[in-house]
Amino acid sequence: MLRARKAQEDAAKGAVIQSRAQIREAEALVRRKQLDLVGAEAPTEGTARAMVASIVARHSLAGALMSAQKMVTEAEELERERMAVLADAAKRRRAVEMMAERHADMVRANDLRKDQANLDELAMTSKARNAARGAAE
Repeated sequence: MLRARKAQEDAAKGAVIQSRAQIREAEALVRRKQLDLVGAEAPTEGTARAMVASIVARHSLAGALMSAQKMVTEAEELERERMAVLADAAKRRRAVEMMAERHADMVRANDLRKDQANLDELAMTSKARNAARGAAE
């Protein structure tokens, strides 16, 4: 059972690592879109068509930037959810570890009691033999 809990925790760790990579990719996309938007300045002169086309292009870039920012927000939310899953998996693994430790302690205590009982029995038997020898002599 402990191996299963560790496997669950490892899978959760992998998911968190993947989420962090997605965040980095989304943040890089945001930076690229911001640079694109800054680089696409509106023309100060030219035909009306060129001006309109430039404004439409900037709006499109701004929309792409907002979409990229939304991707970052969603990736961060997914990471928070995966971190919660990881924390739960770690708690469950630790609970199983603690149960295993308690069980091992109980087994050791039981073994010690048995050993002590055997030693007591040997001591009583030896004492009884010595007493019987002393009475026989």
